[in-house]
Amino acid sequence: MTRMTTPARRRWMLSSLLTLALAGAVLLVPRLAEAGPTAGCGRTPTLTNGTHSIQSSGQSRSYILSIPNTYTNTRPYRLVFGLHWLNGTANDVATGGADGAAWAFYGQKQLSNDSTIFVAPQGISNGWANTNGRDVTLVDDLIRLVEGDLCVDTSQVFAMGWSYGGSMSYALACARPAVFRAVVVYSGANLSGCSPGTQPVAYFGIHGTHDSVLNISSGRAVRDTFVRNNGCTAQSPREPAQGSLTHITTVYAGCRAGYPVQWAAFDGDHAPHPVDGTTATSGTRTWTSAAVNTFLAQFTGSPSPSASPSGSASPSSSPSPSAPSSPSPSPSSPAPSSPAPGGACNASYRTTNSWPGGFQGEVTVTAGSSPITGWTVQWTLGSGQGITQVWSGTVSVSGSAVTVRNVSYNGSLPASGSTTFGFLAGGIPSTPSLSCSSGA
Repeated sequence: MTRMTTPARRRWMLSSLLTLALAGAVLLVPRLAEAGPTAGCGRTPTLTNGTHSIQSSGQSRSYILSIPNTYTNTRPYRLVFGLHWLNGTANDVATGGADGAAWAFYGQKQLSNDSTIFVAPQGISNGWANTNGRDVTLVDDLIRLVEGDLCVDTSQVFAMGWSYGGSMSYALACARPAVFRAVVVYSGANLSGCSPGTQPVAYFGIHGTHDSVLNISSGRAVRDTFVRNNGCTAQSPREPAQGSLTHITTVYAGCRAGYPVQWAAFDGDHAPHPVDGTTATSGTRTWTSAAVNTFLAQFTGSPSPSASPSGSASPSSSPSPSAPSSPSPSPSSPAPSSPAPGGACNASYRTTNSWPGGFQGEVTVTAGSSPITGWTVQWTLGSGQGITQVWSGTVSVSGSAVTVRNVSYNGSLPASGSTTFGFLAGGIPSTPSLSCSSGA
């Protein structure tokens, strides 16, 4: 056996330490999940819709599964975990609770166009203490179960929740950055832990500026974890003034490609579905459903592994009194309309999303050659259509006649200025003939 000289031994030790360091660095980089078939693709599923139980960490835990009505084992589906709030239940998330089906899975089920498998786990004692990581382990076990039986796109796994459920979504982003493509945290805080919390995950935080339960400072703190991890440019986003009854959405600049951070602060208290223009809340009128759907729609495949910042030159912070329009590329162009005469207005329509039995529409109101101080848009519903939700407008329906008037913040328009309102409706989309009149 040849004995090493002291210099040779030192070189060998340095080489070995360098190899270990590089290996450790590789392990610290999140595994970017690649789109592709899971074990459940191509097999006849045994899982069914409804409430089920699973053994996890030595306990029997329950969850609710929702599989698309048109599910086929030949295509991969998105997988979304909806996490309930303190003293809420999996059933509240899966059914929408008192707000009904329009708010099921935080409004995403109705907008999913049968593209998503939804899971609502039940927390112990109706919460997410995540003691010894047991709730992260539960989600691990559920992912393993679902991917083994159903066809899942592993690059399209998401989590979302309000309050304690938002805190658990944050914990999942911290603990499983290679699994979750993005998380949405409604009014959350660091209540369920954040370990290790060092790797990038796409992040959307929504929080009330005068939250009396979890102060907005706690929401900013969890947001800033991923501002740092995602390499975004640090900033203090603009937030709405108290009494404005609106929200401001900021998309951070400088983030690593594929790892955006978005922040929406609203003038309100501890609420999962705020409504612009009022202190009252309703899951069927909130702007958050469309905003979250739009945020998730950008993740159409595995993110770029590039660590370089995105090309955005400066932070983007813009008032957002109306809900984001299209969760997916718009399938139709605005309906043509003639120029508005002086002092009057015109309105144009486009369908921004559709699914079996329903659709999402957007109307753009444009002033003529003179400013206006208010507007009213009217149209007639098609056969089988029915309005279920409107944002950035006040709606009244009489039979098939629909009337939408401006709200306080979008009635006054300068000459040639425009604003939009959106709505969800049941039925088959069509292009209505709109009329627009001006006046306070």
